Amino acid sequence: MPKFAANLTMLFNEVPFLDRFERAARAGFEAVEFLFPYAYRADEIKQRLDDHGLRLVLHNLPAGDWDGGERGVACLPDRVAEFRSGVTRAIEYAQALGVGQLNCLVGKTAPGLGDAALRALVVENLAYAAAQLKRASLKLLIEPINTFDIPGFYLCHTAQAAGILLEVGADNAYVQYDIYHAQRMEGELAATMQKYIRNIGHVQLADNPGRHEPGTGEINYPFLFAHLDGIGYGGWIGCEYKPAGTTEAGLGWRERLNP
Repeated sequence: MPKFAANLTMLFNEVPFLDRFERAARAGFEAVEFLFPYAYRADEIKQRLDDHGLRLVLHNLPAGDWDGGERGVACLPDRVAEFRSGVTRAIEYAQALGVGQLNCLVGKTAPGLGDAALRALVVENLAYAAAQLKRASLKLLIEPINTFDIPGFYLCHTAQAAGILLEVGADNAYVQYDIYHAQRMEGELAATMQKYIRNIGHVQLADNPGRHEPGTGEINYPFLFAHLDGIGYGGWIGCEYKPAGTTEAGLGWRERLNP
């Protein structure tokens, strides 16, 4: 059966971030994830996790100036030192918070850099991150993002991610497969997940169009949940969607759409 983790960046966002942990637990979630912990002390977040019996299953590496529109720095040749210091910082948080995997948003394509040089830079940065995370017994994830929502994002297809991971050559590096982004970029969700299941370390969901709850759009989630079970995915599924109303009002999909 699927195991759902509340994405606290997106869900319960009508209350301050540190108050969302209690709301998630009260709504029946046993695990949470979010984009970034870095605006808060690790001990503050850890206390909320412990107070509400929650497990943290994912957060991201630092991704540059998020409010300024950056979505990662692994594609930027003049930001390698920043990328590496971000890896160190993320590992420190992960160890304090008990999370076993970190996601790298590689960012938007650097202007003026040729395709071969750009790919080589991304592979080099990811190989460094994977090696550092392995020393800390952590998994590295990379996430394809649709270029409708984030124009210019470099990593945007599952096959592209799998190919890059092959070049990275790290046994602790995987794809974070976001069903919403995959639907927008490539479709063929069931076949793609089955083909790359050995590469997939984490799954996230939202429906399309609108990026709202499962059941609000075109994606057949009852089929996909059963399919994920059938192909052997046993990890968490992060609920990274924008609630159409309040988070609690839309949570009925968990019972209604589960096989």
